[in-house]
Amino acid sequence: MMISAAIAVLALSACASSPSVSYGSPEQVETVTTEFGSTDLQMIAEKMVNSLLATPILSSGERPVMYVHRVKNRTDEHIDTKSITDKIRVTLLKSGRVRFSAVNEVNDEMVKQLEYQTSSGMVDPNTAKSIGAQVGADYFLYGEITSIRKAAGRVQDVYFKFTMNLVNIQTGLIEWADEKEIRKQARRPLIGN
Repeated sequence: MMISAAIAVLALSACASSPSVSYGSPEQVETVTTEFGSTDLQMIAEKMVNSLLATPILSSGERPVMYVHRVKNRTDEHIDTKSITDKIRVTLLKSGRVRFSAVNEVNDEMVKQLEYQTSSGMVDPNTAKSIGAQVGADYFLYGEITSIRKAAGRVQDVYFKFTMNLVNIQTGLIEWADEKEIRKQARRPLIGN
């Protein structure tokens, strides 16, 4: 009887225990599901950054100013597209070959701060920043991600396509475009899930 009680206590405590948690490298390939994940984000960002850095626009020695727009999500799942554009923007900035306008990110806050500095009477006029002195962007960067999902029997196939374009704001011409394709397949086991 005492052994049965001990086994029952152990069994219940095993069920109630916390899952094992460990840290992994952000660069480690993650293939838990066919859904969009961190590895996909990193592969897309790396492809877009390397392609952009190879263009004459970014290899001329000048540092053009870009405006980045959030990527449109045209898939059937929730994807944090801001994380994609953030990764691309940060990596390009670290290259030292491009600058980005913050208009899209913090426009309202910048306008409020400029208005405060110029009209509140609280800021020394010699240090106040003037309205109308922001640097205009030379290029507009935008993109979209799409997917095709198919399933047959135990096999699920997901295809993602990420497309990005760089438009010259002065001329309206697309100066650069590239895409990254990703295919994932999963096979359900015969027994279980």
